[in-house]
Amino acid sequence: MSIRRLAMRWAPPVLLAVPLLIGLAGVSGVGHRWVDILAQFTAPALVATIGLSVAFVLLRRWRLGIGALGVLSVLLVAVWPQWWPTTEKPELGAPVVRLYSANLFYRNDDVAAIRRSIVAADPDIVILLELGREPARRSDELLADYPYRVAPPGVVDQFRGPWRSVIASRYPLIEVPGRADGLHDVAAIAQTPLGNLNIVGVHLTRPWPFQEQWGQISQTNALAAVTRDMTGPVIVAGDFNSVSSARIGKQVQRETGLIPAPGFPGTWPSPLPSPLGMTIDQVYHSPDLAVVSRRLGLRTGSDHRPVVTEITRAAR
Repeated sequence: MSIRRLAMRWAPPVLLAVPLLIGLAGVSGVGHRWVDILAQFTAPALVATIGLSVAFVLLRRWRLGIGALGVLSVLLVAVWPQWWPTTEKPELGAPVVRLYSANLFYRNDDVAAIRRSIVAADPDIVILLELGREPARRSDELLADYPYRVAPPGVVDQFRGPWRSVIASRYPLIEVPGRADGLHDVAAIAQTPLGNLNIVGVHLTRPWPFQEQWGQISQTNALAAVTRDMTGPVIVAGDFNSVSSARIGKQVQRETGLIPAPGFPGTWPSPLPSPLGMTIDQVYHSPDLAVVSRRLGLRTGSDHRPVVTEITRAAR
């Protein structure tokens, strides 16, 4: 048999085997680093498999089409907790607070695009991560509509250079002191129509193999310690470098008791169509709050898409 015929025979099953492996990693519950890396890609694998299914049907490759449907079912089970988590129902008539959270990428100097994205979202509270030199220098222009701000000293990352995190708000803010435990975070208490809200912006390190395998785990432990000391409703938003249905997302939920907002469509990498993206930029909230809506904001020039979330009280 010629190489061409071998390729034509075995290429389709191999194409299905890759998303199947990713789906099995997503549903396995195994926290090993090799499995966890695969579990991050369940959403793009699902979209790619839909494309394969359509191609097999058009080519009348019925067996492969049936196989693709089986792979789709595994991937759907894997992404369900990420896209449609179990959430609290909103209290009717309760005030709504709109939150804008974004990783801006430390080398992104497109202040006009960042400003345009924030203005279009019209949020009440803004969380900015990886704010580089130029946007930080022009923060009064960037955040002209937000008089209350909390901005701890910048971070000097050995790989990425200097950047900082900021919480800006239309409501008064009370700064919550940072912690010297390696967690890149910014925290404040916002005095909103919902009452005092604990707002935390976080940026977890990249996963293994890009960083040490315990980096994200230890930072999530530190985040749990931060939220444990807080009284009242809590919102944690930022770049977790992990989807909510994988190892770190599950650890966040287990150790903090927080609930993820729905995670579709994806946020990274921003050049891709958002359905193909991975939702590593997330919003978690305490059970006394509920998500009214979640969508992506306009592009900012970063490799991440911003997230716009409307939050209110949960129904009792």
